[in-house]
Amino acid sequence: MSDSSETARGRPPAAATQRPGTATAGTRLSHGFAAEAAPGARVLLLGSLPGVRSIEAREYYAHPRNAFWPIVEALFGIDSALPYRQRILRLTAQRIALWDVLGASRRPGSLDAAIDLPSAQPNDFRALFAAQRELRLVAFNGRKAAELFRRLVAPSLDRGPPDYLTLPSTSPAHAAMSFADKLALWSAVTRYL
Repeated sequence: MSDSSETARGRPPAAATQRPGTATAGTRLSHGFAAEAAPGARVLLLGSLPGVRSIEAREYYAHPRNAFWPIVEALFGIDSALPYRQRILRLTAQRIALWDVLGASRRPGSLDAAIDLPSAQPNDFRALFAAQRELRLVAFNGRKAAELFRRLVAPSLDRGPPDYLTLPSTSPAHAAMSFADKLALWSAVTRYL
């Protein structure tokens, strides 16, 4: 599956090329955040694991050059300059949930390529999917999130939402694609709301 707007009906995305983690035994475990979801969510946006800036700020996508909040502003009219909690409340009010595939993992720095797979601990998607029965789409923020979900989560699921969509990463590390191109591909999410 490409890093574009392809969807797979009723099954998680195909595997991306696996690169072994680069974490060492001494690297501290990084912990993610709770899911941001209101009852009746239709779309779940999934990253891999919060980066260093996000963990320090205790906010999803806190790096100032990450395109996530500008994309949300362009697609859903949520001002990226609003305080974080207000952005989250407006996002969940539009039936969009936000989470990460991993609840914890060793990872030096913020790059997804540095996630240490043996230490990776996925979040509890069985519980989330049981609570969010109206989910129509799981949209992955980048290939690594899709790969982690396929490897660590999908085998334990009885069923999930009907559609999966791998989108280009909003990370500043994914600079090969312009903001306009990312925005065009991310706009596919709006069809599920």
